Amino acid sequence: MDATFLLVHSPAVGPSTWTPVAAELRARGRRAVVPSLTEVTAGPPPYWPRVVDQVSVSAPDGPVVVVAHSNAGLYVPLVAERLRGQVTAVLFVDAALPPRRGSIPAAESDHLTFLGAMADENGLLPRWTDWWPEEMVSALVPDRRTRDEIVAEQPRLPLLYYSQHIPVPHTWDHVRGAYLWFSGPYGRTAKEADERGWPVTRIPGDHLHQVVAPGAVADWLVAHA
Repeated sequence: MDATFLLVHSPAVGPSTWTPVAAELRARGRRAVVPSLTEVTAGPPPYWPRVVDQVSVSAPDGPVVVVAHSNAGLYVPLVAERLRGQVTAVLFVDAALPPRRGSIPAAESDHLTFLGAMADENGLLPRWTDWWPEEMVSALVPDRRTRDEIVAEQPRLPLLYYSQHIPVPHTWDHVRGAYLWFSGPYGRTAKEADERGWPVTRIPGDHLHQVVAPGAVADWLVAHA
């Protein structure tokens, strides 16, 4: 029985950042599920348990491959622990890579300073694509229709989301892993994955390259599942 791909998006964006890859996988006869995390900050903190709950309840019975993009990488250890016995591999796509144990901040201190300057009087941040100049967002996703869909479904996260520390179960990285690297800022993370002995592949592109080249990303997922 082939494993189901559990495609996890960053809570800063929405499921449409994985929809094209899910369609490519299904066209190849593979199962793919894209949980929606756009409501995980609707209540008070802590937020990370809601992320883990939402991803876990979306997993079907049987083997699963957990695939995380961007900030969603922070939650992979907890998801792997919750779905222990089902997870056959964890695949990181231009994603944060948690340590082997302990905890990890949702954002480093310098990034928190950057975000704090944008928060409104209620502690809410603008949508992720509003953090950047319009021309940069257009370059990320050149197709206007796809870009509009991604922009429209984004939540406004509270600044508190980025000040949380997410626990890391010490047994999580016993699962087979691999890393796919798109953009320059994730080069250091890709190097760390390589130092762990994981397969690392580079497909040059911007941070949302899975939307731009879903076929190539689906090929990589299937090859490493």
